[in-house]
Amino acid sequence: MKIPVVIAGAGPVGLTLALDLARRGIRCLVVERNPSTTRHPKMDITNSRSMELFRAIGITESLRAAAVPPSHAFDVSWITNFVGEELHRFAYPSVDEMRRRILEKNDGTMPLEPPMRVSQVVIEPVLRMHAERSPLIDLRFSTTFERFEERENGVTVVLRDTGTENRTTVECRYVVGCDGGGSVVRQQLGIDLEGSPRVMERFMTHFRSPEKDLLMRWGVAWHYQSVYGTLIAQNDEDVWTLHSRFPDTKTVEEAPQELLRRFIGRDIEAEILVANPWTPHLLVARSYAKRRVFLAGDAAHQYIPTGGYGMNTGIGDATNLSWKLAAVLHGFAGESILQSYDAERRPIGKRNLEASGRNNDVRKEIGALYTAELFEDGPSGDAARGRVSAEMKRIGNLENEAWGIEHGYVYAESPVVCAEAGASINTDPAVYEPTTVPGARLPSIFLKDGAALYDRLGPWLTLISFGPSDHAGYFEEAARIRGVPLRVLTIDEPELVSIYQAPLLLVRPDHHVAWRGSSIADMAAAARVIGRTLGWYGHIWSK
Repeated sequence: MKIPVVIAGAGPVGLTLALDLARRGIRCLVVERNPSTTRHPKMDITNSRSMELFRAIGITESLRAAAVPPSHAFDVSWITNFVGEELHRFAYPSVDEMRRRILEKNDGTMPLEPPMRVSQVVIEPVLRMHAERSPLIDLRFSTTFERFEERENGVTVVLRDTGTENRTTVECRYVVGCDGGGSVVRQQLGIDLEGSPRVMERFMTHFRSPEKDLLMRWGVAWHYQSVYGTLIAQNDEDVWTLHSRFPDTKTVEEAPQELLRRFIGRDIEAEILVANPWTPHLLVARSYAKRRVFLAGDAAHQYIPTGGYGMNTGIGDATNLSWKLAAVLHGFAGESILQSYDAERRPIGKRNLEASGRNNDVRKEIGALYTAELFEDGPSGDAARGRVSAEMKRIGNLENEAWGIEHGYVYAESPVVCAEAGASINTDPAVYEPTTVPGARLPSIFLKDGAALYDRLGPWLTLISFGPSDHAGYFEEAARIRGVPLRVLTIDEPELVSIYQAPLLLVRPDHHVAWRGSSIADMAAAARVIGRTLGWYGHIWSK
């Protein structure tokens, strides 16, 4: 069997990579050792940047249909327990309210899509459904990725059917390991992880309970938190997940009820769906690629849940790599573009690792505020709870407000963007400052006709011209001669230059700016810009 791309792992990252390759006309084989999608809830937030990328793929409606209703808020509440008191609530808008704010503001500071509350148990079947509908995706569960052998012009992969034990050999051009923290692909590549393993020991209790009145006694909240862990409302009805410290004195069988009792404050009626200990890490691979083999998602980086950076960073990996692989396979990008995957994504992986660690430190700081006084009745208890509430407000909740982390990352050092020496880049994790410095995510706005700018972008390169420009023709001609798919998007709203900082922008398929300017000298100069963006680095494009 021959196929362009083999993907190991059919979790959210592997399936997203497959779907984005398919929409670009590239066939792929996705193999997953498990018999079906996950039973474990794992992630519980798809952030707004991931939703922008899912919108480009065309699957946001079906994803949101499976998620928590759009009228429900994203509040985070710190409590003593559910028979005690709420200490402090960080209020965050619902999807519906967020959409209203996005349209009202419309100045480039907001995302195109609100985030989405959904468990990995729910999101994976939706992604699987879309993958199974695509004639370009061969999706195989109960299939183990055993090993690969790289050759000069491709890779030979050996797969094993876990039911029959039959082995199959597949010839492909590229392999992508999206096979999780214990990645077989990463291990065979010999790529080590760096960072902090075994940051803590945790226990997950995923359960169904009819006691909604108790578990939502202070209203809808996405997370309820205390010194004893975090309770996630998975559907705001009857499914919940508690993450807490593993009690050394209990067995795995005994732990769920004990941990629920400790967090909630009394016994509740609960059907345990899944329960197990797990060990979070703060690790990143020393390299994301070797020649024709790449790593994405948890195979490349492993975070603790604080901030929700795990899957969301992986979606960024997948959509960064997919268009580059597809462009090479279609023949209009040079293979050198693939080297930019590690150059662009690994710094983001390291940055998000550090942010996740800082968020965990904040959780520890708040946890240290829990003293016996908080659980007392009467004036002394009230006073203690008042002091702690004020301190929680002061400390804040950056992990759920880090717009700079979600939208402010810039591939400033990438070899495939036309970098600007001395360009100012805001690296504050809390602040997203709209910019079109090459390497940055294109700011999102709605145009006068009501259309989202992102929805007007082409599937490949897009040249945006704010108003008519003779210079756009240079790019159009350079792309035509060299067979590069380029959409020229003329927007007769010159006032938008104040947001987009230049009248001409070359935008990549992943919404990142490759080049900006007020003019271009001639077609040869335009060809060099396009050539650099596609990994040719100008050596054949300047002729």
